[in-house]
Amino acid sequence: MSEPTQPTIVLVHGAFADASGFAGTIRELTTSGFNVIAPPNPLRGLAKDAAAVRAVAGAIDGPIMLVGHSYGGAVITQASYGLDNVVGLVYLAAFSLDEGESCASVQAPFPPSMLATSAQPTPYDAPGAAGGPELYITPDRFRETFCADVPVDLAQVMCAGQRPLALAALTENATAAGWKSIPSWYQIAQHDNAIAPEAQRFMAQRMASTIEEIDGSHTAFIAQPVRAASFIKRALTEF
Repeated sequence: MSEPTQPTIVLVHGAFADASGFAGTIRELTTSGFNVIAPPNPLRGLAKDAAAVRAVAGAIDGPIMLVGHSYGGAVITQASYGLDNVVGLVYLAAFSLDEGESCASVQAPFPPSMLATSAQPTPYDAPGAAGGPELYITPDRFRETFCADVPVDLAQVMCAGQRPLALAALTENATAAGWKSIPSWYQIAQHDNAIAPEAQRFMAQRMASTIEEIDGSHTAFIAQPVRAASFIKRALTEF
């Protein structure tokens, strides 16, 4: 009898970042023998971004575990719906939406995050998006808002290279929610200034996720890659 196929881990980054933020997590996972890919998230709009990730995920031969950070969580929520090879969803301080819900609307009942005032629109429309501007985090507030627990020099590099999110992506409603039929795991960042921890707890509990809380910022997985990788490995043993 052949051994069961080990799931491929697909890491999906969020706004104001790219897949390089997963470097430490990838090292931890690959040195443990796991297959990992981290495709680009276009950050142009939920439907378009989910379609891009879905195309990558659907082309993988064998089971996959989708992992999303921040806005990447909204993307894997929609992308995973109806994909037979997805065995689990892992959220790292991430959005998990229901049908008819947006990243903006799901946060509305909770205290506004620092990101609400530190993200600024561009004076031009976001290329390739449905309409409206790009959003960037202002340099003077980038570290505190996004990555307060990484070294200052690393935060400066992350700020200089941040990838903007089209504003339209925050207000576009989800049309599907894969978590309703796929098991999920959620790592809540206790000191998150981009997505309120209260909102994270609500989303995690609504999904009936396996929950872990981490003493860290919105990008705790960068500051604590061993902890993030361990959480993903846990999901791989429990799905």
